[in-house]
Amino acid sequence: MDISVIVPLFNEEESLPKLYEWIARVMQEHGFSYEVLFVNDGSTDRSWQVIEELHAADAEHVKGIKFRHNYGKSAALYCGFDAAQGDVVITMDADLQDSPDEIPELYRMITEEDYDVVSGWKKKRYDNKLTKNLPSKLFNATARRVSGLKLHDMNCGLKAYKSVVVKNIEVFGEMHRYIPFLAKNAGFTHIGEKVVQHRKREFGVSKFGLNRFVNGYLDLMTLWFLNKFGKQPMHFFGLIGSLSFLIGACVVLGLAIHKIWALSTGVRAMLIANSPWFHIAILAMVLGCMLFLAGFLGELIIRNSPERNNYLIEKEIH
Repeated sequence: MDISVIVPLFNEEESLPKLYEWIARVMQEHGFSYEVLFVNDGSTDRSWQVIEELHAADAEHVKGIKFRHNYGKSAALYCGFDAAQGDVVITMDADLQDSPDEIPELYRMITEEDYDVVSGWKKKRYDNKLTKNLPSKLFNATARRVSGLKLHDMNCGLKAYKSVVVKNIEVFGEMHRYIPFLAKNAGFTHIGEKVVQHRKREFGVSKFGLNRFVNGYLDLMTLWFLNKFGKQPMHFFGLIGSLSFLIGACVVLGLAIHKIWALSTGVRAMLIANSPWFHIAILAMVLGCMLFLAGFLGELIIRNSPERNNYLIEKEIH
């Protein structure tokens, strides 16, 4: 099969028939073999009934997954990736803001230019400039800095992947925003970008609020930490803990030397325990021990993890 199109959705009953008709027309015009996998993320409207109707009319190409609860876009993509059978996997939103006319060029970039991932860039947007465009630009600038990927719109829902990519990355939490970063961390480094059309929403309202930018920054920091220290937590916690303990110990030693000097010379000096520096030093030493212990426990957990040696092998010669 050439292409799997994964469409995560939540309460999009009005747009689904038009979206599928558009996708099917593009696929037929270019002679692609394909499947369209709708992942219903706990919708409370008639979205699932519409998917069943589309399947009844075209069972060969329409497939569906239904969640009992709204788990989020990452969960929908994870299940969609697991079920996809196409050589190229394309994701798009169900609100008709992503154009299926982009599919042939995305497919060509994956198959002919050998990209692992191609991310869409909605260069000209029709969103509210104050509440969406400006925060999105700041968010993407930070993501570029942290991830090292020169993508202008990492959160764009319209993306294309080689099948091997989606089968070897795990999308969890709200990490759907950073799938190119996840792919890079897994060793898929040929990541490109394509300017795509952004269309105005025809039905319903946006399901995402401003809180996604706050959550996005937190998730980005999580990914950065896991990528850098995920398999060696002692390198982070142990280093900081050791430095904290040594600084505290040096302060205590300095106070002790000063007290001994004062006693030997007859100079009056306060009790070491009455000095605020003593309490700061003790706190630093306690925190250092706790951080070192956290790193040690992290190492023990990783050593007992079944995925501790889960490495992606590209080729072998026997």
